Amino acid sequence: SGMVVHVGRLRKGSSERTVKFVSLTNNLVRGAAGIAILTAELLKATGRLG
Repeated sequence: SGMVVHVGRLRKGSSERTVKFVSLTNNLVRGAAGIAILTAELLKATGRLG
């Protein structure tokens, strides 16, 4: 479909309510520029971008 997410190396995090994982995404439908803007908006909304 062009929009895929793979999750691997799922393991316990540093506390009992967290997990760690590696993710790989492929989003050919949205394109690199579109996902870059979406990521920047998310980082700004969560206070992780100056």
